Amino acid sequence: MRVTIADVAREAGVSKTTVSRVLNTGAEVDAATAARVREVIGVLGYVPSSGAVGLARGSSRTIGMLTPSLTWPWMGEVLQGVADTVEAAGYGLLLFTCNRGADSVEHFAGQVSARAFDGLLVIEPENTLDTITAMHRRGLPVVLIDDRGHHPAFPSVATTNRAGGASAAAHLLASGRHRPLVLTGRRDFGCVRDRLAGFLEVFPTDLVVEGEFTEDSGRRGVEWALAEGRDFDCVFAHNDLIAAGVMRSLREAGRRVPEDVAVVGFDDIPMARHTEPPLTTVRQPMRRMGETAAEMLLAGLVGETIPDEPVVLPTELVVRRSAPAS
Repeated sequence: MRVTIADVAREAGVSKTTVSRVLNTGAEVDAATAARVREVIGVLGYVPSSGAVGLARGSSRTIGMLTPSLTWPWMGEVLQGVADTVEAAGYGLLLFTCNRGADSVEHFAGQVSARAFDGLLVIEPENTLDTITAMHRRGLPVVLIDDRGHHPAFPSVATTNRAGGASAAAHLLASGRHRPLVLTGRRDFGCVRDRLAGFLEVFPTDLVVEGEFTEDSGRRGVEWALAEGRDFDCVFAHNDLIAAGVMRSLREAGRRVPEDVAVVGFDDIPMARHTEPPLTTVRQPMRRMGETAAEMLLAGLVGETIPDEPVVLPTELVVRRSAPAS
């Protein structure tokens, strides 16, 4: 059951207005009472709902955003979409990262309890979904961006990873390729499983190598396949960084792209336009995902209904010279 402001007030032996004042400003509340209220909040695990904010002052008019890291190659596009939407609505943006693991999560949880923001946008840091779900159940408005196939019990924005994988496969088949090598990210990510399933439905192969979403992983995947004598004439890389590593390794091995091996990536980060040759890739609408998630959260804060089902935005195949059309 959701812990409410009334539960906190009853346990602390004070009014709901007193609890709200402690949460918002601490004004007109003596130190002992404020300490008792904060202790009860910690014990009960109370997260103030947007409806509970404003008894002592208005809402913070600030949106929180939690991310794993700012170094992910498409993070800038998502953040720009979020920032543009939030600022246009007259809200501020408070950004948290989980670079320091448990310490970062603890600091973030303290900001939630202090009611530093009205609602939360999340690009899920590893092993935090249960914590975020619990916060949502206790009243924190949350929208998840890029659900990685986890399908959380709160609103989310996703993209068509399965269809994206299928479009890459269909393009390679149509361009006359016959022997694909697939280099994936970690298969505990739902997006990886979906991209792989979509590709294999259209273009079956047993030459699948699991790795990480890094350029080095792409390089090592190609080196392994060549050392093992595995024959391939195209590569589907599960993101553009992997694809960049693939093309570098192929070039070092004397294989031409696309004449000998065609390469398709996923994401369409800015780098994809500047590889040599420019990279054919499946574009994720990352800026639009940020905009959509922010729009959903802002709508929920003013009482509008947010869809229970994930909002899924379409991917798009972008054809460039690394895998031209036939």
